Amino acid sequence: MDIISNVSFSQHYVLDYVMNREGAPNARQIVMGLLQAEDGQALSSRQVVAACRLFGITENNARVALARLSAAGLIASGERGSYQLGEAATVLAGDIATWRDAEARLADWSGHYVMVHCGPLGRTDRTALRRRERALEMLGLRELERDLFVRPDNLLGSADSIRRRLYALGLEKGAAVFIASDFDADREGRLRTLWDSEALNQSYLRQREQLERWLEKADQLEVEDAARESFLLGGRAIRQIVFDPLLPAPLVDAQARHAFIATVKKFDRAGYALWQLLYQQYAMASEDGQPVHTLQ
Repeated sequence: MDIISNVSFSQHYVLDYVMNREGAPNARQIVMGLLQAEDGQALSSRQVVAACRLFGITENNARVALARLSAAGLIASGERGSYQLGEAATVLAGDIATWRDAEARLADWSGHYVMVHCGPLGRTDRTALRRRERALEMLGLRELERDLFVRPDNLLGSADSIRRRLYALGLEKGAAVFIASDFDADREGRLRTLWDSEALNQSYLRQREQLERWLEKADQLEVEDAARESFLLGGRAIRQIVFDPLLPAPLVDAQARHAFIATVKKFDRAGYALWQLLYQQYAMASEDGQPVHTLQ
């Protein structure tokens, strides 16, 4: 299976770890989440198995997830049972990783809009439709009329750069991507209602406060508990940034969004440090012959 035909797998699995984070994560989410956080660095199968145990996942299930992800080309095995993101996952994983630089992609808004017309595209291929919808959602596009999607033109670059990013994320090349302005009064009014700005503003504040509270108490937690909670809370926060429409002011409170993203970055650094400490403890326990899942 080549990389192009495998993009549906990478879209599903690479994004899976930042989706549906209300319940306990499965082995697949944990593997992809940890490898995504390592930013290209490899993890050993021992580390993956031990991490999965934090979430009540057995060694067998963890190794099955590694085998299936490897067979799909989403992770690649290296020396001594190590794994890193595979070639089939790198494009989408790389786009997700840009959440840290989300605000750097913003430009002043002139009042124009990016438009994507999907009318010529089919709707019977569910995999293609799912890829299309995911790509449109990741760039904050909303449906103004049937098969006509729109977002404010406040992202750096021309229509061509947005077009190329959408194509890389899974939008079919038959879609037309262009810039538009001078809408009639009815459509102009509807444009402003496509995004729930108040809900976005409230979520920035709510999630920021939750992360700040956790950071204040993190040093009181056992390392394993802190690592597990940081994975869950961080995953939800990163998902919000990945799928944030990045609206310009006055459509959204840009200062509240900035403060939220800054807190997520701080949380991400703390979570990464926790997991590195946990890996070190696992290595020490393994050298001493202790079971790695009983560390306190």
